[in-house]
Amino acid sequence: MRLCSIASGSSGNCIYVGSDATHLLVDVGISGKRAESGLNELGLTGRDLDGILVTHEHADHINGLGVMARKYGIPIYATKGTIAAIRENANLGEIDEALFHEVRADEKLAIKDLTVNPMQIAHDAAQPVAYRVSYGRKKVAVCTDLGHFTEYTVDCLRGMDALLLEANHDVNMLQVGSYPYYLKQRILGDRGHLSNENSGRLLSRVLHDGIQAILLGHLSKENNLPELAYEAVRMEITLGDNPYNANDFPMQVARRSEPTPAIQIA
Repeated sequence: MRLCSIASGSSGNCIYVGSDATHLLVDVGISGKRAESGLNELGLTGRDLDGILVTHEHADHINGLGVMARKYGIPIYATKGTIAAIRENANLGEIDEALFHEVRADEKLAIKDLTVNPMQIAHDAAQPVAYRVSYGRKKVAVCTDLGHFTEYTVDCLRGMDALLLEANHDVNMLQVGSYPYYLKQRILGDRGHLSNENSGRLLSRVLHDGIQAILLGHLSKENNLPELAYEAVRMEITLGDNPYNANDFPMQVARRSEPTPAIQIA
C-alpha cells in the first residue's frame, strides 16, 4: 500500500492512495496536467485510476476534477451535499452524472481491494468528510480542512499506519498578516483550519508504536512556513501528555507544488 502527496497546500490538494491493484486520488485541486505528472512519477497514468474521493467542494480540492473525470471516465465519490455543490460549479464544466457515487460518513465502501471509510470533519463546506483507506490490516488517513477536533476525530484516526494531517497556519502569522478580519476569523473558527499547535495536539492523541509515517499537509502559503509547522508540531508531541518524543516517528511536510516521496506501508 502506498500514500503520496502529489500536492498539498492552500493553493491545491491532490493525494494518491493505492495498492498494487487499486489506485485512488483524494481530491484533484490542481490542474489535470499536474495530477497526471504526479501519477507518472508513481508509474501510473489517469487511466489507472479507479476513483477520486472528494472531501468537499472548495476550489483547492476540485479544480481539476472535471478535466480528469471527463478524460478518463473516473468514478467520483463524495457526500450528497458535496455532489450537489460540485454540480452547481460551472467552472468545472459538465460531468456525467453516472460518474457520481454518494458516500456517507462512517459507512464503509469497497473499491476493488481497498476499503474506504469516510469520517465527519468540521469545515465551512456543504457536507465535508476526510477519508480513511485500508488494505487488509494496513490503514492510512487523509484528514485536512477541519476547524477543530473532537473525541470522535481522535477515535477515527487511532490505529493508522500512516496519516496525512492538516497543519494549516501559525496563529501569530495569521493574526498579524494581511488577511481581512472576516477571513482570519473564518480560518481560526471551529469550521476553519487546524493550526500547527492543534495539529500537534491531535497527533499526540493518536500516536502509537506502529505508526510508520506522518505527513503534515494543507499548509497556508501566506500564514505558515514548512519549518515552522514541522517544529511546532514536534514540540507539541514532545511536550504533550503522551509517552512519545517527536523523534520516535518519521515526519515530513507535504510539498505545495511537487510530489512528496511516496510512503510504502510495510
